[in-house]
Amino acid sequence: MAAGVTFLASGAVLVLEIVGLRLIAPYVGITLQTNTAVIGFALAAIAIGAWAGGATADRRDPRQLIAPLLVAGGALVVAVLPLVRFAGSFLTGADAGSVLLLAAVAVVVPAALLSAVPPMVVKLQLGSLAETGSVVGRLSGIGTLGGIAATFVTGFLLIAVFPSSGILVGTGLVTVVAGVAVAVLLRRSPGGAGRVPTALLLLAVGGSLLAAVAPTPCEEETAYHCARVVADPERDTGRVLLLDTLRHSYVDLADPTYLEFEYVRAIAAVTDVLAPAGAPLSALHLGGGGLTVPRYLTEVRPGTTSRVLEVDPGVVEIDREQLGLATSEDLQVRVGDARVGLAAEPAGERDLVVGDAFGGLSVPWQLTTVEALELVDRALTDDGVYVANLIDHPPLSFVRAELATMREVWPHVLLLARAPVLAGEDGGNLVAVASSRPLDPDVLAGALAAQDSTWQVAPEDEVATLAGDAQVLTDDAAPVDQLLTPYGAPGS
Repeated sequence: MAAGVTFLASGAVLVLEIVGLRLIAPYVGITLQTNTAVIGFALAAIAIGAWAGGATADRRDPRQLIAPLLVAGGALVVAVLPLVRFAGSFLTGADAGSVLLLAAVAVVVPAALLSAVPPMVVKLQLGSLAETGSVVGRLSGIGTLGGIAATFVTGFLLIAVFPSSGILVGTGLVTVVAGVAVAVLLRRSPGGAGRVPTALLLLAVGGSLLAAVAPTPCEEETAYHCARVVADPERDTGRVLLLDTLRHSYVDLADPTYLEFEYVRAIAAVTDVLAPAGAPLSALHLGGGGLTVPRYLTEVRPGTTSRVLEVDPGVVEIDREQLGLATSEDLQVRVGDARVGLAAEPAGERDLVVGDAFGGLSVPWQLTTVEALELVDRALTDDGVYVANLIDHPPLSFVRAELATMREVWPHVLLLARAPVLAGEDGGNLVAVASSRPLDPDVLAGALAAQDSTWQVAPEDEVATLAGDAQVLTDDAAPVDQLLTPYGAPGS
């Protein structure tokens, strides 16, 4: 019983930690800060729970507390789901306050209660001082094994099969049932067992019911995102793909040449000047989303071959089922990390590489470094072009670093954005264009105008000034999340 209780309590905490991150992501996004907050609060809860549990075990009979703590912890694991979803309706955005508060709501109390159980079990197992080391070591190891098992099973299996709500409710109810079973078994022992308050059992049941009716922004939970597709009320065939807190893609089911987002029009303008009108291209796309640009190229440049590297299989499934994606030899989708896919690309075959991969508001760091961009350059032909969608706000520290990094790899780099963004007065999307051949800003400006875009082109000398002495990102040092300013100041 001691081994089983320790294994379960420790494992439940790790399940809560992993799923808690996914639970708060639709409201505050997935950033390094979000991960840090959840992990930090989970560790704090484990420390507080273990310390308080051990101290309490010295003052009271642990037999009276273990079962109630298991039931309370399990009930609160269930209750976390509706609590976060109701609180998330008010705590949205990537500001530190919302991230920290929602992360604390998601993990602290249930993790602390469950972490108080193992030291109480240790207290009961200590028959003599001569066995202290072996008892503490054995149960500590069992608790660690429980956490390891929960981590791998959750990350590799449960999240792939069940929604986060099902994982949390299931974990909580299993823990509640285990607590009741422990209470029954301990009552048969000489010391008896503490009574499990009926209110805790009602909390578990009530939490499960609230979980069923709590508001959720998810239509589907993929392996990485909370996703949904929303119809455009002003355009019958328009669809918006939302991933967590962001509008990631706009797809017109009837007209692939209709480009709603201005940054997509900027990328399309770059592709329009790469070759004579209608001539096919060989393109590689880092990040898929709704595959707006690959569909556009297929329509305006028949015979274009596009390979899309998309890390989230759930997004690809949504593309097929709700956004009309039809793959072929000319339009291929490969599920996997874009950096890994880049390394497998043949050299010198792509006329175009499009970087449009995001984890929340930031480009995944492993796609921003000199080493990653050298892989992009290797995949391009001598006249090939890399075009990358970036997001930042003043002081544009991340964009400046990425431009400096691009200039380490390519001799010619331009930047496309709205005039206030280029002037450092506002933020949002920016599109960087890099190549080994000279790029004519005037020709590109004409292509932007043809796409009905008001964006402007910053020529190479302005890009050099903007990059200045910014940090060049490498695999060894790429603090993308720290450099990024995710949102502009209120009213900007």
